[in-house]
Amino acid sequence: MYLYIGTSPVLKIHIKDIISMSKKTLLPLCLCVLFIYTGWIQAQTIDVSGIVVYAEDNEPVIGANVQVKGTQQGAITDIDGKFIFKGLPLSSKLIISYVGLKSQEVKVKSNLKIEMESDAQMLEGVVVTGMSKVDKRLFTGAADKVDASKARIDGMPDISRSLEGRSAGVSVQNVSGTFGTAPKIRVRGATSIYGNSKPLWVVDGVIMEDVVDVSTDDLSSGDAVTLISSAISGLSADDIESFQILKDGSATSIYGARAMAGVVVITTKRGQAGLSSINYTGEFTYRMIPHYSEFNIMNSQEQMDVYKEMEDKGWLLFSETARASNSGIYGKMYQMINTYDSNTGGYLLSNTPEARYAYLGDAEMRNTNWFDILFNKNIAQTHSVSISTGSEKAKMYASLSLYNDPGWTKASSVNRYTANMNASFNLSDKLSALILGSGSYRKQVAPGTLSQQLDVVNGQVKRDFDINPYSYALNTSRTLQCTDENGKYVYYTRNYADFNILHELDNNYIDLNVADLKFQGELKWKPVRGLELSGLAAIKYSSTGQEHNIKDHSNQAESYRAMGDATIRDSNPLLYTDPDQINSLPVTILPEGGIYTRTDYRMKGLDVRATATYNTSIDNTILSTFSEVLKIVL
Repeated sequence: MYLYIGTSPVLKIHIKDIISMSKKTLLPLCLCVLFIYTGWIQAQTIDVSGIVVYAEDNEPVIGANVQVKGTQQGAITDIDGKFIFKGLPLSSKLIISYVGLKSQEVKVKSNLKIEMESDAQMLEGVVVTGMSKVDKRLFTGAADKVDASKARIDGMPDISRSLEGRSAGVSVQNVSGTFGTAPKIRVRGATSIYGNSKPLWVVDGVIMEDVVDVSTDDLSSGDAVTLISSAISGLSADDIESFQILKDGSATSIYGARAMAGVVVITTKRGQAGLSSINYTGEFTYRMIPHYSEFNIMNSQEQMDVYKEMEDKGWLLFSETARASNSGIYGKMYQMINTYDSNTGGYLLSNTPEARYAYLGDAEMRNTNWFDILFNKNIAQTHSVSISTGSEKAKMYASLSLYNDPGWTKASSVNRYTANMNASFNLSDKLSALILGSGSYRKQVAPGTLSQQLDVVNGQVKRDFDINPYSYALNTSRTLQCTDENGKYVYYTRNYADFNILHELDNNYIDLNVADLKFQGELKWKPVRGLELSGLAAIKYSSTGQEHNIKDHSNQAESYRAMGDATIRDSNPLLYTDPDQINSLPVTILPEGGIYTRTDYRMKGLDVRATATYNTSIDNTILSTFSEVLKIVL
């Protein structure tokens, strides 16, 4: 019997000879055998070739560093992400690294495929411009990437507001808490020669147009049109992978003059190869009700002191206050003194000092908390379910989400439903396809409001029939009451007609229905080494219906027919006087019924784009060119 070392026939030792050897002779022999075996192992070499790709989309990583561990030998991946080593020992290991990606250490073998995952703690190595992906070392503009998972603000369904404080130089000002209202976002400063400083939104390479053009200054106007001012209100935060912010003028070379104020590129989530998952996200948000202690506002006692001083100085006279267009506690008292009650055979309030002091004394101690009356203690809910799966040949991602907000204030609520689906296919080594589809539907109720108006004579901005609950709670006297001891509404005077805020919110409101659809297809072809031809086609459709319901018993409708006596009739500006008839009396243009206003916005868009990208390397120097061959926007 013989003992072979490996497969080499050089050394043959008879077993009997080994057994008969002494310990002193056996030890040197074992060391000799180990030395020969180690040398034989090191003498075995292998030729290594491999490719480095991004794990998220299987695209090649250009310029990755591949180093043989423990040596100075290394290589740089070419434009196809490939590298080659000749004659490496079998025991060698490779270290692969790239800026913005997690380094990997692998054992050598003849064919390697290394999938690199992004490292959130490092600077991203790729800039997504919406048109293409550019190596950060080759990108000459100013750009910043924001990971959506880190930027997300819990309880905030509008994704545009999550950019606040996430990128240097980007300013986000929340001008309204109402869903659908876009915040003021500044990427390149607050001024523009075009009068508009809003950034351009690009989602998966497609520009998202606003269904209605609202200037940056008008975003804080509070007009009803601001409820549809956000181009991305139909996107769910759970479907966003990342934001890429293009900050300087180089973006205009890609998107034209519309990118003067900067570009925010959104990339949605994709399926991952070799990974299947089902995810559910649920959020429950409770918002605190404001309190008067947070504001410098007089209470009812302090207000009654002011009213008493005004009465003593003759500024609250019966004849003027009882018929004023807007009146509160004193106007109500004078009207009760002047109103005869046939059931009791007397007036609603006796015109005696004792009765008046008792009425005003109740108002002095009332201290009505309008915040408690007009705000709700509701819980807003967000539910999202997504499915992700994939292989080397195909990847798929689909999601559904629901956002339900019963309303922080009275007469306000939001229900939004979104759906998103995308699938990518590697048809061959040179051809790949991507299909995306998304849709959203929003049903929203908001308090009825008219657009603000500029009074150039008095130099003020005003809004007629303003019933915003927040502004009403701040600006309304706390001496007024909303309901009496029997739970019935108490009415005061506004625009010469009876007014109660809860009654008005029930009879004056806006119904909003918003639907967005987008279908998109992409095709990429690599006919030769370094050249990539890409084609994209997208169809967009947006429909918005805004219905303002002013019912017949609302204060706004009643104001158009308020003419209780000759004084009010002659003073009411909402009555009509025929200019062709001399000495004609004002008449109502709305003798009965209410007002219904419907505004529809429709937008259809078709984007077709063909691009060509060529990358090559000369002596480890990477050269890249990009060209837009065809672009059609309808």
